[in-house]
Amino acid sequence: MTSRGLYSLRVAILVSVIVGISQWKETFAQATDSSRAVVRYGDKGFEMKTLDNNFLLQIQGRLQFRFATPADTDPITYDDFIGDPTPVFKINRARLKIGGHAFRPWLGYNFEYELSQSNLLDFRIMIEKWEWLNFKFGQWKVEFTRERYISSGEQQLIERSLINRAFTVDRQQGVTVYGHLKGNGIADFNYWAAVLTGTGRGNTRNDDSNLMYFGRLQWNLLGREMEFEGSDLEITLKPAAVLAVAAVTNRSPYTRFSQAGGGTLEGFESGVPGQYRVNQLNIETAFKYRGLSWQSELHWKNIIDKVNDGQATLLHGYYVQAGYMFHQALSWWPKPLEVAVRHATYRPKVNVQDDAQTETSFDLNWFFKGHRNKLTAEASFFNFLNDDLDFTKGWRYRVQWDISL
Repeated sequence: MTSRGLYSLRVAILVSVIVGISQWKETFAQATDSSRAVVRYGDKGFEMKTLDNNFLLQIQGRLQFRFATPADTDPITYDDFIGDPTPVFKINRARLKIGGHAFRPWLGYNFEYELSQSNLLDFRIMIEKWEWLNFKFGQWKVEFTRERYISSGEQQLIERSLINRAFTVDRQQGVTVYGHLKGNGIADFNYWAAVLTGTGRGNTRNDDSNLMYFGRLQWNLLGREMEFEGSDLEITLKPAAVLAVAAVTNRSPYTRFSQAGGGTLEGFESGVPGQYRVNQLNIETAFKYRGLSWQSELHWKNIIDKVNDGQATLLHGYYVQAGYMFHQALSWWPKPLEVAVRHATYRPKVNVQDDAQTETSFDLNWFFKGHRNKLTAEASFFNFLNDDLDFTKGWRYRVQWDISL
């Protein structure tokens, strides 16, 4: 082969290689656009997301260390006041959260597992294609009360109030429809409507043919939504306010719910299937503006014993809570430090005049990294007057470090 022919062959091979590489790069780029993932650390832990955003996986762990004296839980019995002190130092919560979306950005999923007690807390699928119409299936905390629905890692005080035990609907299994109805100006609403088993976390079926029905209508008074989160860490520059009404009705063996599932309030016997018809109403407010945060709830709960001649008991409770990032008003105040206070009153029997329980709590929050890394100190004063405890009062002190990884 002549030198000219050899040169021509080399040029042809080089052109073929260049064309081949270009075609391969184009094919590779098209493939990576849909299948290659980016890994980063975000607001919800470690995230893995495909370049087309059709798949997102978020993994986050959370630990909550707590010291409490003379005890940790809210007092319920006389012994809780006069018994020997039982100070605790414990890992109060150890959570693993997995969430994200799959196949399309509007098809979400979420799992939450309590490692310290081996409990599967949440598992749900969300269809959120339209702002005004969304669907959720699985098990989750019902949006009946702001206090309970706010994550334990994003609360303003160390723990939920005295009334939470009696009035929370907690986690249930079922289906809900919800959405944001955005109108002009103050014509701004959120809504939730759900059909649930009404037997609590971990129960896959109902005890009888009666289901739990839940509804919530939330008016965003100033035309802006408010997230379910304690404290105003973002320093809201435009005021946001919420007025919500929520109702739930259920018939089951239970008079209360908790993370453990269905349970029984004091003064009620363990129920049989369908024994208790429980009707509840909650009126709720919330507000945030320039470091100031406020929330309140007002509850009524009517328990009708269908086995014992329809005997009815009416319960009532409320709390008010406020916090302030004082660096907004005082230049010398540390920016990470928040002061919060809450007062709650619970009346287990409305028809008994002197039957009342109160809690007043004072908290200091130091935010190292927002709610993801915070230290909280709390002092609570309890004052009980009822048939079983007579007049009893006392203090409780707690310190907690909450960190999300």
